[in-house]
Amino acid sequence: MERAGHHLAQLNIGRLSAPPGDLRVAEFMGALDRVNRIGKRSPGFVWMMEGSGAPGTGNTENCIAGDPQFVANLTVWSDIASLEQFVWNTVHRQFYARRAEWFEVMGAQHFVMWWVPAGHCPTLDEGLARLEHLRAHGASDHAFGWDWLAEAKLWTQRQCALAAE
Repeated sequence: MERAGHHLAQLNIGRLSAPPGDLRVAEFMGALDRVNRIGKRSPGFVWMMEGSGAPGTGNTENCIAGDPQFVANLTVWSDIASLEQFVWNTVHRQFYARRAEWFEVMGAQHFVMWWVPAGHCPTLDEGLARLEHLRAHGASDHAFGWDWLAEAKLWTQRQCALAAE
């Protein structure tokens, strides 16, 4: 359920199947700027964790545990519907469907959402803590996935196979 005065934060982590400059992930890396531009222009977009801004790098400088292949995407949206529209009704969905081509299969939950006060830009450490909370305790108001949100409809209709979950 949406909260007045709050925005929706989301963290999605993954480990690339090869280093960011490797040809095996070149198509994905080459599309990052385009997909991120679409996200930033999407209705309801509020904020995105940025990297250096160098072309084709997205925010891969924000790696996890010093591993350049372990990357994170952290964004804030005004509401559930806006994030859902971007994820499932833009070119983002095509790349999501092909994620097994570029990312290792993760053995644990790798996506989390939570409410932040409007104007707050969460840190990667904050997002990782929410993800750990979700892994340890399951979905709650503190940390949740799509299935926790009664308002989210598109994910049930348009999600892709769980190949790289």
